Amino acid sequence: MPDHPEAAAGLDQAELDRQYNNREHVANSAELMDAYKRRGDAYAKTAAKVTNIAFGPSPAEVLDIYPATSGKAPVLIYLHGGYWYSRHKDDFRFIAGGFQPQGAMTVVVNYALIPDVDMAELVRQCRAAIAWTYKNATLHGGDPDRIYIFGHSAGGHLTAMMFATDWSEWGVPASAIKGGFAVSGIYDLEPIRHCFMNPTLGFTEKTTDEYSPVHLVPSVNAPLVLAVGDAETDEFQRQNTLLAPAWAAHGFKCEEMVGPGLNHFTVLEDLSTPGHAFNKRVLELMGLD
Repeated sequence: MPDHPEAAAGLDQAELDRQYNNREHVANSAELMDAYKRRGDAYAKTAAKVTNIAFGPSPAEVLDIYPATSGKAPVLIYLHGGYWYSRHKDDFRFIAGGFQPQGAMTVVVNYALIPDVDMAELVRQCRAAIAWTYKNATLHGGDPDRIYIFGHSAGGHLTAMMFATDWSEWGVPASAIKGGFAVSGIYDLEPIRHCFMNPTLGFTEKTTDEYSPVHLVPSVNAPLVLAVGDAETDEFQRQNTLLAPAWAAHGFKCEEMVGPGLNHFTVLEDLSTPGHAFNKRVLELMGLD
């Protein structure tokens, strides 16, 4: 039993672990991720791109840009998932195929993983990637004053963290961020601190206090969509409902979306495929519908 069961909706240890074990919940998750990787690799072979651009001092701080064909395009920045301890930007090239052909300058960010770094450094790297993109977007056909941030799973959490950032410390006007789309995000880290992943993650009470978006104050005044699939676990569906009321207390409004029939991995298909609901909503945010 977790030592703070109320933080995990009263679940016993086995159920808590089951709720956050997406690979176990979706039997073909490995096959789905392999298929996305193959699809992304195929797209990248022919797409216009600039890869492995350093935005920071460590080898992990690199990003790929899929430039816009016309200048002053909206800039879409993707922060990948993997529970903060797995995956790489190269696993998510397929994301660009859902947005670059529609007219967005698309950026896929890499960052160092836990336990090589802690959460503070991981979040700092994501902020550095946003700041670098803002300062260099015009070189790749993007409009630095039309930045949209989106991510999946851990990347959903990181997207919310970008909305709770003091961008004046980074030389970026908060007004440059025009919207966000967080899919299957985790906005209260406390249950993660008590589940099977924490021997790797090493989250402490201080981590969950300082890096749970539900405890933070939003600093970006732009639309933020919180999306989840209705075939995800109850805990992921619950997490999707936490941020809107917490941030409403600060005068910030979030939009919630639920994808019928989508699980934690097939939401990525919906997000990256033109004509599907999540993809359409991101394009609408950017004015590319």
